[in-house]
Amino acid sequence: MMERERDFLTELINLVKGSDIKLFELETEGLRIRIETHQKEIIQKPESLKEIRHVEVSPLSQETEESKLHVIKSPLVGTFYRSPSPGAPPFVEVGDMVSPGQVLCIIEALKVMNEIESDVRGRIVKILVENGETVEYNQPLFLIDTNA
Repeated sequence: MMERERDFLTELINLVKGSDIKLFELETEGLRIRIETHQKEIIQKPESLKEIRHVEVSPLSQETEESKLHVIKSPLVGTFYRSPSPGAPPFVEVGDMVSPGQVLCIIEALKVMNEIESDVRGRIVKILVENGETVEYNQPLFLIDTNA
């Protein structure tokens, strides 16, 4: 760690110590910083002192790779379904190639079945929601590698 980075980290730790923050996380290109604190009670004094419980500085690897993937998000609140009907095969599986306009799932909202389509060409890397799970507006549903 270079001196400039060490000074930045020391200043960041001091800022967190002097605040009410219990958990601080910062992600930048190639680096993640996580600082956890806890209160230490001092019996002789009515006020408490904050101590740093854990500082983690790590290079980003999997998170960085996932951040390069295209995310398909839910356009509405509803129930997520991977297949068109019970017992039918899922629209897509991890590893499948998809094209723009291809149906990835259905979200049921107010008894209306809404088909969610891919807006990119690529390979499904991860399905982030379980079948039958309630999803929120803008919740990530799929990760797609557009470089595949």
